[in-house]
Amino acid sequence: MAKQKTQQFVAKSYKLTRDVAPLSFMLPTKHTKRFTLLHFDDETGTNRELRYARNQKSVYVDEQDTNALMEPIIFEDGFLHVVKENQILQEFLHLHPLNGKKFVEMDKAKDAAAEVEELLVEADAMVEAKKLSLEQLENVCRVIFGTDTTKMSSAELKRDVLMFARSNPKDFLEVVNDPDLKFMGTIQRFFDQGILKTRKSDREVWYSTPNNKTKMLNVPFGATPPDMVASYLQSDEGIEVLKHLEGLLD
Repeated sequence: MAKQKTQQFVAKSYKLTRDVAPLSFMLPTKHTKRFTLLHFDDETGTNRELRYARNQKSVYVDEQDTNALMEPIIFEDGFLHVVKENQILQEFLHLHPLNGKKFVEMDKAKDAAAEVEELLVEADAMVEAKKLSLEQLENVCRVIFGTDTTKMSSAELKRDVLMFARSNPKDFLEVVNDPDLKFMGTIQRFFDQGILKTRKSDREVWYSTPNNKTKMLNVPFGATPPDMVASYLQSDEGIEVLKHLEGLLD
């Protein structure tokens, strides 16, 4: 007869989900009007009140006696370590409504895999940044920073792009892999060289050429001037305008 596998009790660690954790954070341990501490029981179809009391055999109030001894649950520097002997607390944390929202159980293997993935993305971003030509560096800087690259040296361009790629690898790769990168760089050049200008707190885009000082378009709330100009210049109406503006570039 095969032996039944015994359950293994282990210590567990938990961490707050916020990037910047407070020095200490106290987790609600009982149901109150201010904080609803209930767990839906699939077997009974009811919401059952939770309460953490280390001297009890259950986390459910309806299964606890009248001698429940309450203890605070405090995350120090964003972390909480629970020994294997305190299975009640581990179960309470598993059922807690804030599990997955304010805190999560730490999984070393999962955390390591996620960190490896982040490092690989960062490495890919740095490789792509190092391969960029001067023209591509200028386009990336125009799109990402909205800066006038004519006032920057090639070393400054490369430095800024490398730093951005290291700090924001996913955003950087999205930009460099965008087929419209060169086109968006051209749009930014129109603004850098004063061919196009914005007015009314970037809510309007106006032509600013020797023969044209009229308004091109309005910028709706939530949109940016370069994106709206790009959309217009890619339309049937804007094709000839694009050719004309490109002819005015230095």
